[in-house]
Amino acid sequence: MTAATTSTDDPTDAPTHPFDPLSAFGLEGRVAVVTGASVGLGRRFARVLHAAGATVVVAARRVDRLQDLAAELGERCVPVACDVTDGAQCEALIAAAVAAGDGRLDVLVNNAGISVIGPAESERFDDFTRVVDVNLNAVFRLCQLAYEPMVQSGGGSIVNVASILGLVAGTPVKQAGYCASKAGVVNLTRELGAQWARRGVRVNAIAPGWFPSEMTEEMWGDEASERFVSTNTALGRAGEDHELDGALLFLASDASTFVIGQTLVVDGGWTIR
Repeated sequence: MTAATTSTDDPTDAPTHPFDPLSAFGLEGRVAVVTGASVGLGRRFARVLHAAGATVVVAARRVDRLQDLAAELGERCVPVACDVTDGAQCEALIAAAVAAGDGRLDVLVNNAGISVIGPAESERFDDFTRVVDVNLNAVFRLCQLAYEPMVQSGGGSIVNVASILGLVAGTPVKQAGYCASKAGVVNLTRELGAQWARRGVRVNAIAPGWFPSEMTEEMWGDEASERFVSTNTALGRAGEDHELDGALLFLASDASTFVIGQTLVVDGGWTIR
C-alpha cells in the first residue's frame, strides 16, 4: 500500500490576492504626528509619512515654516504650533491630530530636540534641565497623551528619535544634557514598549548618527569637524537625509508589528567599533 499524496497544484488553493510584501509599509488612511517638523530631519520625516499615504499633523514653534510645508504637501498635512515643553500645547496638538483623523491616531514621531554644547563643569544647570525638558520629558508627555487615542484606534506606533549619543559618549563634542536625555529616551522606549505592547501600542526608537541638520549645521564646512565624522564612521561620511526613510517607515508601519522597545541605529557604523 502506498501513502496517499496531496496535490499542491489545485488552482483553488491559490491566494486571492497577489503576494505584496511592500504593502506592509503603506500608511494609507493613517494619521501621524511629527514634532520638530519645521526643519531638517523632522521636515523630511513628515514628507516621508505623507508620501506613504498618511495624514500628517506637523508641529513646531515656527508656524511660518509649518505653513510652507503644508503648502508644499497640499492635502493631508495639518500644521499645528506647539512648544513641546508646554503641557497645554501638547494636549492641543494631540487633540488636533485626533480631530484630523476623525477620532483616530496611528503614529507619533517624537523628533523635537535641542542641544547645548560645552564642558560639563561649566554647563549651566538651567541649560541642562531645558535640554532634558525638550528631549526627554516632552517625549514622555506626548507618549502618554497619544496612548489612549491609539488604543481606541486599535493600536498605533510611537517612534522616538533618540541618537547615537544616547548609546555612547559625545566627547569631543561635549554635551552632557543631550547625551543624558537621549540615553533616557532609549530606555524610556524599552519601558513603554514593555508596558503597552499588549494594548497594541508599539514603542520604538531611531538613533541617527551624524546627519546634516539645523542642530549640526556648524560642523559642515569646518575641516576638523568633517574629518572627525569621516574618520570615526565606518562608511567614512555623514548620513544623507534619505538614509533614514526606510527606518522610519519600517517602525511607523505594519512592517514592524513584532518589533517592540527597540532602538534602530542608523549611523554608518559609528557605534560598531
